[in-house]
Amino acid sequence: MIRDDIERTLTGYAQQFPADIDVVAALRSLQEQAAEITSRKEFRGHVTCGAIVINEDRRLLMIRHKTLDRWLFPGGHVEQGDSSLRAAALREIAEETGIQTTALAAPAGEFAHLPIYIDHHPIPANPARAEPEHHHFDFCFVFKGNPEALALQQDEVSDSAWVSPEMAPAAIRDRLVELKLV
Repeated sequence: MIRDDIERTLTGYAQQFPADIDVVAALRSLQEQAAEITSRKEFRGHVTCGAIVINEDRRLLMIRHKTLDRWLFPGGHVEQGDSSLRAAALREIAEETGIQTTALAAPAGEFAHLPIYIDHHPIPANPARAEPEHHHFDFCFVFKGNPEALALQQDEVSDSAWVSPEMAPAAIRDRLVELKLV
């Protein structure tokens, strides 16, 4: 089921953002090579899902990721029980921040089901997990809401903050502005 959702999502994303064809082509190339792109053990590259949560003040939720020691949007690997990429992003929000997914809504229109950005980036080697350097294709979905309190997952997340859109990576910030989401 998730593989069908990946294909539908890639097709819709390519139609919506034709300038991003390189990232779509790179992921499709892995599929053609029979890569297990939903497995975190596929070190040529695999799919992850990120969540950009925007509150009523038009601020973005970011977390401090312990392993990478960086500020990121909530997100993570696709798991076997995930019914869709969007569901994986929602699950990751709940796991990492404690936000109830019922407190969040997708934006109206096309981006209720499509990511606003697919970020392709390297992940450094993690000897503790016996993982070599590899690549993530992070499908970034947008959600709106005004959650009251956070309960951070202490194993992976050391801090959180609601930040100005200017704090987001340039490509994501520009896409949010282009789509009038902030």
